Amino acid sequence: MTTNEQGEPFGGWLLKHTGRDDWIGTLAKQAKSDPRFRAATTPDELRKRLQEAGAEGDHFEALDDAEVEWLSE
Repeated sequence: MTTNEQGEPFGGWLLKHTGRDDWIGTLAKQAKSDPRFRAATTPDELRKRLQEAGAEGDHFEALDDAEVEWLSE
């Protein structure tokens, strides 16, 4: 899936959450600071990038939570 029910791509949705004070906010801030991150980035693409970067479990949990929230909107 490339967009949620509102037609919003995951990456664009995530970038709007940089002000959150939780793991999703942390993930959003990291994504925003990555010059290769794009608004059209899918959860699976970000998961792959995290694996390549050697991210820890908390990052993947945050991504899972973000994906569920994105899909529910």
